[in-house]
Amino acid sequence: MSGNMLGKRFVVLSFGESHGRCVGAVIDGCPAGLRISESDIQSLLDLRRPGQSIVTTQRKEEDKVEILSGVYNGYTTGAPIAMLIWNKDVVSSDYNKVLETPRPGHADYFARLKYGGFNDHRGGGRFSGRITAGFVMAGAVALKLLKITLGVEILAYSKRIGGIEAKPTPIESIREKRWSNDVRCPDEEVAESMRQAIIEARAAGDSLGGIVECIAINVPPTLGEPVFDSLDSDLAKALLSIPAVKGVEFGAGFRAADMRGSEHNDPLGIVNGRVAPLTNNAGGIVGGLSTGGEIVVRVAFKPASSISKPQRTLNVSKGVMDEVVVTGRHDPTVVPRAVPVVESMVAIVLADHALRAGLIPPVLRGDAG
Repeated sequence: MSGNMLGKRFVVLSFGESHGRCVGAVIDGCPAGLRISESDIQSLLDLRRPGQSIVTTQRKEEDKVEILSGVYNGYTTGAPIAMLIWNKDVVSSDYNKVLETPRPGHADYFARLKYGGFNDHRGGGRFSGRITAGFVMAGAVALKLLKITLGVEILAYSKRIGGIEAKPTPIESIREKRWSNDVRCPDEEVAESMRQAIIEARAAGDSLGGIVECIAINVPPTLGEPVFDSLDSDLAKALLSIPAVKGVEFGAGFRAADMRGSEHNDPLGIVNGRVAPLTNNAGGIVGGLSTGGEIVVRVAFKPASSISKPQRTLNVSKGVMDEVVVTGRHDPTVVPRAVPVVESMVAIVLADHALRAGLIPPVLRGDAG
């Protein structure tokens, strides 16, 4: 099974399955000398941990991270950083029937076809959202590396859930309020409406989709490599690697299709003493290169595929249509728990490109962190 590595200089290897012994990540290329601890990683990992509220899956996992290598005396050594969490609250019997009646919206049948039935199908196996815990472990390291060396800050939040959308929110409010409620929305009034919509969908045996918006601040200009390694290309690939993501847009995004060039073009001017765009319809990236402005990206998540409503599917052994009811413990929406995942993927890509550009040295001097 290939395709489990992301990046060229800050390289992340993802491993594990939903109901296997563990899930985790290995980072290769992180500079030596970054002060990092399990608590640094745990604080972000706790934000995606399941079972914390009624709007998430009731699977109870401690998700306590263990750093196995690459850190000594509290600092990165320059060696690969291996991290994992153990899967403990696993109920695999619910998944035996997916071999005969694959769940709509899931990769059950196609994964079995691709790997000849040898894949671990339990809980979706390698195709589960559970693997994003490894993304967050690596992202926590990337977030701290970017903050310490370049002053980059990355802020994601729930922009829309079930068609209910947050009003435009100042950066200060996003920073202060996005973790203040269980739907991860800084607009407190809208957050309560989102929460009620999620509860109603769950009660109806259904699920909701939504949008996570992510803003990266203080990103240096000219990150990115033409043509196939452009910054937005790599960000889109990383974000589309998150299970359930069906769309990615930057800046004005799809609205640009209805705009004129005179409306969409961002004029250059002097901002804080340097040349920079005066508007940001491009979302902080032009020609695949960062402009020095805020990178603004929105990520669309489909409704969670595991719903308890009866659904039609094919009984693959009998060759006839059948009915399937998905049992087990599932998220009525993935959006709130996806917020730290989106932050992490953006951080991983920005760290990779900053290293490739030589903006972060291979050894950090002084008390880095």
